[in-house]
Amino acid sequence: MPIYEYECSRCNRQFQSLIMNREDEKHLLCPGCGCSDLKRLISRVVYHVSEQDRIDAYDPSASQSESFYKDTRNIGLHAKKRAQQMGVDLGSTFEEKLDRLRTDPTSLLKDGE
Repeated sequence: MPIYEYECSRCNRQFQSLIMNREDEKHLLCPGCGCSDLKRLISRVVYHVSEQDRIDAYDPSASQSESFYKDTRNIGLHAKKRAQQMGVDLGSTFEEKLDRLRTDPTSLLKDGE
C-alpha cells in the first residue's frame, strides 16, 4: 500500500497520505486548510541494502567520502571484508562488539574493553 506525498496548491503544505485505493485519493483534503486542489509529489526512493551486499560492494582500496565515515553501519566493514576474503569467521563476540559500537561508538571505551 503506497504512501504518497502531496502539496496543497492553496497553502503549499506538504503532507503524506496512505492511499488504499483510487477512491481514497479523490476525497483527499489538505490537513492544513482543507483544500482539495492537491499535487502529488515525486518522493525520494529509499531501499534497504543488506550487510552482505554492503560488504560485497565495499572496495578497501577506494577513497571514501566523509559521509562514509559518519555512517555507523560502516564500522567494521573493512574487517568483515578482509575476513571474508581470507575465509575467516570472526565469531559472535566480534558481532556483539560491532553491534555495540554501531549503537554507541564510545561504549567500548567507557567499559575499558
